[in-house]
Amino acid sequence: MHDYTAIREEVAKLCQQYPGDYWRAKDKERAYPTEFVTALGEAGYLAALIPEEFGGAGLPISAAAAILEEIQRQGCNGGACHAQMYIMGTLLRHGSDEQKARYLPRIATGELRLQAFGVTEPTSGTDTLSLKTTARREGDHYVVNGQKLWTSRAEHSDLMLLLARTTPRDQVKSKTDGLSVFLVDMKAALGNGLTIRPIETMMNHSTTEVFFEDMRVPAENLIGEEGKGFRYILSGMNAERLLIAAECIGDAKWFIEKATAYAKERVLFNRPIGQNQGVQFPIARAYAQMRAADLLVQEGLRKYEAGENCGEEANMSKMLAAEASWAAGEACIQTHGGFGFAAEYDIERKFRETRLYQVAPISTNMILSFVAEHVLGLPRSY
Repeated sequence: MHDYTAIREEVAKLCQQYPGDYWRAKDKERAYPTEFVTALGEAGYLAALIPEEFGGAGLPISAAAAILEEIQRQGCNGGACHAQMYIMGTLLRHGSDEQKARYLPRIATGELRLQAFGVTEPTSGTDTLSLKTTARREGDHYVVNGQKLWTSRAEHSDLMLLLARTTPRDQVKSKTDGLSVFLVDMKAALGNGLTIRPIETMMNHSTTEVFFEDMRVPAENLIGEEGKGFRYILSGMNAERLLIAAECIGDAKWFIEKATAYAKERVLFNRPIGQNQGVQFPIARAYAQMRAADLLVQEGLRKYEAGENCGEEANMSKMLAAEASWAAGEACIQTHGGFGFAAEYDIERKFRETRLYQVAPISTNMILSFVAEHVLGLPRSY
C-alpha cells in the first residue's frame, strides 16, 4: 500500500487553520465553508485525481481517500467538497479530449468547481433507471426538463454532472440504456431554465432540489455516447462508496480520540472515568469496529487501483465504516455525558454529520440487498 504520511500531515496542518469555532459558526448560519474549500483547492488537494498534464497531481484514488479521511479526523467536514473527488472519474474516463482540455485545467486551479451531482429524483430515489428528467435533442442543443432532489452544493458549484433520459424507457432494448450524462454550466443555466431551491436538513450540508424547465445544454457537453450514461455513472459509484467510507473512518478516529482523551482527564469519585470498564468498553469496541472497516476500505482501494471488480468491498466497507463512525460517535457522546450535547465540544455537530452516511449516498438496506444478490447469490429482492 501507498504511504501517504506526508500528505496526511500537510492536510492536518491546513485543517488546523479551521478549528471548531469556524465550523460551529458555519453550522449555526447554515453557511458554506467557502474559505476552507478555497484553501483545499489552492493547496491542490481537490485536484489530486486530475492528471498532471491538466494541472493536477495525478494521484491514485487511495490518495484521495487519505486526504478525505484526514479532513474528517481533524474535525473538519469534507462533505463540502468531496463530490469533486468521486464524480471526477466520469469526466476522466468518458469525457472527450476536448472536454478534458477545456475543463480539467480550470478545475485543477480551483477556477471551476465540479461539485454538483444531479441523479436522484423525488419519485425514483435510488431506483435510478426510473428517473424522469428528460433531455431532448434539438439541433446543436439538448433541452432538459425535470427535477432533481438532494443535489448538494448546487449553489456553490460551477458545473453539474447531470443524468437525464434521452430515449424513453419503453423504446430501449435494455433497461440500462437511454440515459445520458451531461456537464452543465450552472452559471449560464441559472435563471435560464435552471432553478435551485435549498433544503433545510439536520446538518449543514448545502443540499438542494433543482428544477429544469426547457434548460438548454450544448450537445458538445454530452459526456461519452448518448444512451450509455447509466454505465458511466455506475462505474464511478465504487469510487464514491470507497471515498465516503474513508471519510467515515476519519470521523470514527476523531470520536475515538476525543472520547479517549476526555476519559483520561475527567475525574469523578477521585478517579479518571476511563478507569471504569463501563466507559472503556464502548470506546474499545468502536476502535475495533473502525480498524476492521478500515482494512476493508484499504482492500477495496487496492482492488480499484488494480482494475479489479471491487463492488463487494466498496459497498460493504461503506456500510461498515458508516456503522463504525456512528458507534464511535455514540461512545463519544456517552463518555462526555451532558457535555457531549454542548455545541462547544463539536461532538453533536460531528454526530449529526456522520449519521448521514448510513443513508447516503446509498442506504445500508440497499447495500445489504446488493450483498445478498451479487455476493451470496440469493434471489433479487426488488
